[in-house]
Amino acid sequence: MTEHSLSTQATTRFIEISGRTLAYRTFGSGTPLLLCVRFRGTMDSWDPLFLDCLADQGFQVTVFDYSGLGQSTGERSYSPASLAKDAIELIAGLGLGKVVIGGWSVGGIAAQIVLAQAPQRVSHLVLLATAPPGQLVKPGEALFYELAKRDNDFDDFVSLFFEPASASSKAAAERSWERLSAPRKDASPAVPFEWAGAQLGEGPKNPVFPVDAILQLLKSTTVPVLHIGGDHDIAFPVENWHALSGQLPTLQLITFPRAGHGPQLQYPRAVARHIGAFVGSDSE
Repeated sequence: MTEHSLSTQATTRFIEISGRTLAYRTFGSGTPLLLCVRFRGTMDSWDPLFLDCLADQGFQVTVFDYSGLGQSTGERSYSPASLAKDAIELIAGLGLGKVVIGGWSVGGIAAQIVLAQAPQRVSHLVLLATAPPGQLVKPGEALFYELAKRDNDFDDFVSLFFEPASASSKAAAERSWERLSAPRKDASPAVPFEWAGAQLGEGPKNPVFPVDAILQLLKSTTVPVLHIGGDHDIAFPVENWHALSGQLPTLQLITFPRAGHGPQLQYPRAVARHIGAFVGSDSE
């Protein structure tokens, strides 16, 4: 992270939409990129080094808190359709035009719904450690459901988002944890883990995302799709995307070795550069 970090210096702003207030931050200039955050995440769950590197790649980056979570008001829900509604209405409310829509974990499911419901607003779909629609070849691990339902310390952070068996992954976790722990005056309140855990269910689901219409859309879309994952994702195993690699005509896959559910936490610069190359390749 640079001394003059755009993401950490960005002011939290608010917009009134459909009877609620959505909190957001925008920084950088260039191609609009809207990011939908993970389960139990807020704007402050994005590693600032990753965000700064995206800005360096020529993106105008917007992050936000879902309705009723963080600094946003309204009814809180982890229904992916509700999260997608937040994103679609924020794109329109901010006048972003056509955007690169990105999503991490449950945010990636929401991003797929954004593509389905508002294709005219999406130029590219960028998915980070998320699940595809339909039946899975490999479900998530019970460990994710155990960790996601409690207050998390650093060891949990490693187990959730990195590869605990790798010394280099654990070292990257320490660096990301330090960046994410830096104080911020306008930080968003954490999502209550008790409430979030109650939304999660008892254990791994198959399918996670049982919307066949979305799968059929991905099989026919002309919008470029990129999934970036780790080779040991305890929430949404990347093998489920590999199984679709011959079926989705615009899908590109990048899988990092000895990495988990947060590839952009472990490799913030590399992931940002991959996203920049993916979006920029259309003009070359």
